[in-house]
Amino acid sequence: METTLALACLVLAIAAGNRDGSQPAPSEQGNEPEATSLFGKPLFAPVLSDDAKRRLEADLEAARKGAAANPTSVDAWIWVGRRLAYLGRYREAIASFTEGLERFGRNAKLLRHRGHRYITVRRFDLAVKDLAEAAKLIGGTADEVEPDGVPNRLNTPISSLHSNVWYHLALAHYLTGDFDRALEACQRGVSVSNNADKLVSQSYWLVLTLRRLGKIEESNEVLANFDDSLSLIENEIYLKLLLHLKGSHDSALSALEDAKGVDLATLCYGIGMSELLSGNRPSAVERFKRAMTSESWAAFGYIAAEAELKRLGETP
Repeated sequence: METTLALACLVLAIAAGNRDGSQPAPSEQGNEPEATSLFGKPLFAPVLSDDAKRRLEADLEAARKGAAANPTSVDAWIWVGRRLAYLGRYREAIASFTEGLERFGRNAKLLRHRGHRYITVRRFDLAVKDLAEAAKLIGGTADEVEPDGVPNRLNTPISSLHSNVWYHLALAHYLTGDFDRALEACQRGVSVSNNADKLVSQSYWLVLTLRRLGKIEESNEVLANFDDSLSLIENEIYLKLLLHLKGSHDSALSALEDAKGVDLATLCYGIGMSELLSGNRPSAVERFKRAMTSESWAAFGYIAAEAELKRLGETP
C-alpha cells in the first residue's frame, strides 16, 4: 500500500521507541511529552506504580508475541497498539496503528483505534478523518463486540465496533465545535446502543450536543428515558451526569466530593457544562479548570474542559 510523504513524516515524528519496539528510558529520550495540550503545555506519560508497570509491560509483550505468531491477524496487531496506549505510550500506539494500516489496508478497526488516540493527543482533525472513514467502512456490515483491554467487574464487554466508531466520531466533532456533525454521529451511536451502558454514554454527549444547538425540548426527551433505577456495569458516572442535567438528582455533586482521576475530570466537565448552559459562566469556568487538575489528561472530560476553556477565551 502506498504511503505518502506526509504520513511517513508523521510516523517518524510520533515513533519514539527503540528498534526492538521498547520505549527508551527517560534519560535517553529527554523525557519527551506524549502530547501537547490545547494551551501548549507538554503532557507526559503517567507515572505508574512498579506493579502496574510490570503488569502492563507483560501484557504488551504478550500482545507482541501474539502479533508475531499471527502476522495476518488485524486483531492481534491492534492489541499491540492498545497495550502501548495503556502504558501511556500514545505516540508509539499511533505509529503502531499506522503501520497496521500500511500492512492490512484501510481497516475500520485500526482507524477506530487510531482515531481514538488522535483525540488523546489533541489532533482532532486527524481523528475526524480516521473515524469518518471508519464510519463509511462499517456501513452495511454486522456489528461485533469489542473486547475490553481492562475488564469490568463482571468481565462483560459492553461496547462494539460500530458503537465505538460513532461515539468517538461524535466526540471528535464535538471537541472541534462542529455540533451539527456531532449530533448526526451521536444519533447514529444511540441507534446501535443495544445495552444500557452504551445507551448512557452515547446519550450523555447527545444531550450536551442538543443543548449546545438550542434543542432543549429534544434533549429533555432523551433525558426522560433515564432514572436512577437503571442497572449499569460501568457507566455510572455518565448516568449521574444525565440525572444532573435532568435536574432530578444530586448524585453527581455528591460523587464529586471524593472524585479523582478520570472521574474527577468527567464530573467537573459535565457539571460545568450544566452551569455554562444555564448561564453561570464563572462557575463553569472554575469547574473546567478543576477538571484539568486531574492527573488523567487523556480522559475525555479533561480534553473537553481544555477545549471549552479555549473556546471561551479562558486560560487554565
